[in-house]
Amino acid sequence: MLLGLVVFTFVLLLGRLLNLVELVINKGIPLLDIARLFLSILPTFLVLTIPLAFLLGVMLGFGRLSADREILALKSSGISLYQMARPILLLSLPACLLTAAMTLYLRPASETFFRQQLFDIAASHASVGLQSQVFNDEFDGLVLYANQIDDRSGTMRQVFISDERDSSAPTIIMADKGRLVSDSLNQKLLLRLEEGTMHRQPQNKANGTETSTYQVLGFSKYDVNLDLEKQSSAAKKRRRKNKELSLTELRSSIETASTEKRQDLLAELHTRMVLPAAPLLFALLGVPLGIQPHRSGRGGNFALALGVFLCYYLLLSFADTLVADAGWPAATLWIPNLCFLLSGLYLLYRAAIERPVTIFERTFGALFGIFRGFFRRGGQP
Repeated sequence: MLLGLVVFTFVLLLGRLLNLVELVINKGIPLLDIARLFLSILPTFLVLTIPLAFLLGVMLGFGRLSADREILALKSSGISLYQMARPILLLSLPACLLTAAMTLYLRPASETFFRQQLFDIAASHASVGLQSQVFNDEFDGLVLYANQIDDRSGTMRQVFISDERDSSAPTIIMADKGRLVSDSLNQKLLLRLEEGTMHRQPQNKANGTETSTYQVLGFSKYDVNLDLEKQSSAAKKRRRKNKELSLTELRSSIETASTEKRQDLLAELHTRMVLPAAPLLFALLGVPLGIQPHRSGRGGNFALALGVFLCYYLLLSFADTLVADAGWPAATLWIPNLCFLLSGLYLLYRAAIERPVTIFERTFGALFGIFRGFFRRGGQP
């Protein structure tokens, strides 16, 4: 189980890890900041990998017992399959509690921390969020374009700015060179421009009539205040996603939300309540499926565990879609758990009376055979 937990978590983190490494190499972000981001996304993946690793451990363990005829020896000694399954069910409880801690408390807090860390990094290394040859509009009333941006130093070449923060005097600024200078203590972010021109057309109202003039100003150095304090306040007031809300905030939001938003909030709440039961359900399924004879040995149990896991989360995702998009009751999210509970009890009973059901092995074997043939043909039907 521990080996599976490390491997599966690493595989899921690998996609994010490449992006984080790019921030260190190309953007010059300190490794400590990247480590905080890395740790903040761990709970999101552990919600998936803890139940999967537990299922894999149960199936491989019982598969090895069955292959070595230990199951037969235990039964000959008067120990039933129910007695063998009892410690597995007890071990599933800590896994359920750990998954519950992740879904109910750690993941919402980590999601909030992750987004806040991204903003803090963008504030202290302002050029991180900017892209060359792209019109960047992260700041209200201001559009910034740079033909070239040095990722390491943040120096910009051929800068174009449209500043409409003052509606009475819209301004166009063009400069040969620019660089973002941040002052996190005073909550200020300056764009220091060099060798450019400023075009603006102030609107003046005098004696009830509106007059306008066109001004062209040249400068060797000019600072544009991007008002980091205002951006920080706006970020704090941003609408938080449902997955960032704590359990208490989620329940209070459900009571005050409109009908449309209430359905999404209910789906999020029930999803958090459903997921912690996965290790217990997988324990019920893993014992009877693990002791069934597999021609491919450990590889068959490994593939079957992945198939069971994939089936569960596809059903859960489908139920979530029905609740969030089709307006089905939030209790629909409990249907996958109910199906797996009944299936686990039935398979455990059949295995205890030594009449195992092989339909699962045949089904997953046929599916893997189809995929294997598909890839061997190079994707051709």
